[in-house]
Amino acid sequence: MSKALTTTDRVVARLQTAEKALRQARTIPQFKVVADVAAAQKVFSIRQKLGAGTIAHAHWIETHALIGLGQLLEKMPKRSTKHSRGGGSKGSSREPLPDAPPTLADLGITKKVSSVAQQLASLPDKTRQAIADGEESFSAAKAKARRTKTAKEAKAAAALPNAKYRVIYADPPWSYSDKATTGAIQSGGAEGHYPSLSIAQLCKLDIASRCQKNAVLFLWVTAPLLAECWPVIKAWGFTYKASFVWDKIAHNMGHYNSVRHEFLLICTRGSCTPDDPKQIDSVQSIKRGKHSAKPEAFRKIIDGMYPHGRRLELFARGPVPKHWQAWGNE
Repeated sequence: MSKALTTTDRVVARLQTAEKALRQARTIPQFKVVADVAAAQKVFSIRQKLGAGTIAHAHWIETHALIGLGQLLEKMPKRSTKHSRGGGSKGSSREPLPDAPPTLADLGITKKVSSVAQQLASLPDKTRQAIADGEESFSAAKAKARRTKTAKEAKAAAALPNAKYRVIYADPPWSYSDKATTGAIQSGGAEGHYPSLSIAQLCKLDIASRCQKNAVLFLWVTAPLLAECWPVIKAWGFTYKASFVWDKIAHNMGHYNSVRHEFLLICTRGSCTPDDPKQIDSVQSIKRGKHSAKPEAFRKIIDGMYPHGRRLELFARGPVPKHWQAWGNE
């Protein structure tokens, strides 16, 4: 009498059948069926704790089926108005012609599955194999591909005539409301060191036209002006995203507390997340130097986060590295 099949045996048998079907698949429906079967067996194997080998086998089949599906979806013609008739008047509907290509709905494929499949298909062969083998996650591969694409686009944009800037670093000469001549910079001492600009004057600066459609702004601002800087950010075409805090270690006398920090705001326009995924500590403790001078460490942080693209420092207080350009009073 033969021994009864175990749950694992049954799953392995289904996966072997699915793998055979994968090798023979040539059409979108065939790849979809294999992907669906493998996905279902993977979920079942995880829930039943059938072992890493069975789960990995199901994942391998599902990934390759999705890759095949994505390659065919990329080549599939898209349905347009030329593939239908009727619908000329309000309230009427268009009827697809007999030769109209199928839609995703016709194929029983969701937009999410279509997107994943086509993104997988667009990745390099080596990366796809690493995903199938479980050596790299799909999300990590997507992020890496996005960073690679961004780097190529930034380098290409920088090489164009009259190229615009991708990275802006600004330390504006903020104007403070009170005119005290002693104490901290936030109590009015700035005028004694450099001519300042009002919020209205800063807003009128045409920064937006100097920037690429996908760009990042690093903007220095002190605590008293935190609320007043938002119109400047908006006028320059950016949106606030995050911030660094510079802990100066030494204290300055303020109106309400002893001030030992400044903010470096991170603002973007378009899509401009960091090129390097490394997370930098938002609080940087660096002893302050001469009046209004910012630690060079912050420029290195910016270069590390965004190594690609043209970069401009606004209101530069001194010489800047060769890969930067400067604009400002000094």
